Amino acid sequence: MPDRTPHPGAVHPLFPPPPRPAPVRVLVADDNPVVRAGLTALLRDRDDITVVAEAADGREACEAALRHRPDVVLLDVRMPGVDGLSALPHLARTAHVLMLTYSHEAAVVEAALRGGAGGYLVHGEFTVQELVSAVRDVALGRAHFTPTAATAVLAHLKKSATAHDKVSDHPLYSMTQAEPLSQLQPSMRASGMEAGARGALSGREAEIMDLIASGMNNRQIAATCFISEKTVKNHINRIFAKLHSSSRSEAAAKWLGTAGASRRGVG
Repeated sequence: MPDRTPHPGAVHPLFPPPPRPAPVRVLVADDNPVVRAGLTALLRDRDDITVVAEAADGREACEAALRHRPDVVLLDVRMPGVDGLSALPHLARTAHVLMLTYSHEAAVVEAALRGGAGGYLVHGEFTVQELVSAVRDVALGRAHFTPTAATAVLAHLKKSATAHDKVSDHPLYSMTQAEPLSQLQPSMRASGMEAGARGALSGREAEIMDLIASGMNNRQIAATCFISEKTVKNHINRIFAKLHSSSRSEAAAKWLGTAGASRRGVG
């Protein structure tokens, strides 16, 4: 009688192995050709990742995304022509976007998240395997950040919580008799600030003033707030009038409450 015992590793005809998932399709967008070539070479060595296109600026990235339909876009921030932050909202409509850049400023990380980025990697803070893992994670909708970017995200969350929450909402408030954080916040964030400066601005103007103080230019502010550069300029003109300022650095100094703001390069 023949031996019908399956050999080790044999595929049972009634239980075939599941099909292998399709490789993650990646678009690499960076103005530096050496960086593009290096990223492409690293990712093409993987069985489950394939680089379908490269782009040298944001406009090329948007065109390539429409043509090749990648799953993930690796996107640099600072590129000539159309930069990464300006292209990001358009790219995020068709693909998962993973920022891959030397830009580590908290305001830039925050702007990228507002624009729809699913992760943020800073060059010099990750290994090849961590890059590959980040691509796989973002393709599945899981956020991925390197340490500097993660710290910026945490700082943003703390800032948002401090700006919007009140100690009186906490069940222990009646025991501690603490003041609401909304009353403490102005003195904490802007000690010595010109009286009434924050109260003089509307909510949108305050948001734009925060971005100005963080060092963003008009194009970056427009991309972050999803408005035109002309609208940004109109807001800034009104801000200058309300703060009695003639320059970005002067307005930032009053907003932040320190005469040394302009010396630190704000504006």
